Amino acid sequence: MQNNNAGYQDLTQGVTARLGSLRAGAPGMMKSFSELGRAAMADGALDMKTKELMALALGVAAHCDACIGYHMKTLVKLGVTRQEVDETLGVAVYMGGGPSLMYAANAIAAFDEFSGVTP
Repeated sequence: MQNNNAGYQDLTQGVTARLGSLRAGAPGMMKSFSELGRAAMADGALDMKTKELMALALGVAAHCDACIGYHMKTLVKLGVTRQEVDETLGVAVYMGGGPSLMYAANAIAAFDEFSGVTP
């Protein structure tokens, strides 16, 4: 679902709140997913920032606004630069074509929002 009106902070907060009911209904699955995320994103041969950039690219290619929001929020906290975001989005568009280009624009909106940039 493309995010045309809501801000990314509102989007991610809303998704987090709605996932609470899933967490209550399927706690084992949600715990396992969280553990998978922690293991996948832990520093190793690739640092967390590199892995988050990869997740952003996949979120764009998969057309997932919530993914864009969650990963961009983390990337901004990790000190991502606009140039790093732009290059990552270039790869996402290359791999995902025109639909990814449209979601790349959404990722820029998320970067601007989380980093306090006024477009």
